[in-house]
Amino acid sequence: MSNHLPKSAKVVPLLRPGAFVTLENQPTDLPPFQLIQCRGGRCWVRQQAWGQFVHWEVEHERLRAA
Repeated sequence: MSNHLPKSAKVVPLLRPGAFVTLENQPTDLPPFQLIQCRGGRCWVRQQAWGQFVHWEVEHERLRAA
């Protein structure tokens, strides 16, 4: 039995709530987003200036640790 992942498997980094993240191809003049939570391959992020109740839902694979 092999411990190798199939070529189609994709390793997704663990991102914890409260961490700051950037989007793939994010402009350098846009500050990092704060991660609210991730569930089922989707994550909710926000900009600190947006306030606590405004967020954006993005695919987990589009996020990178800041």
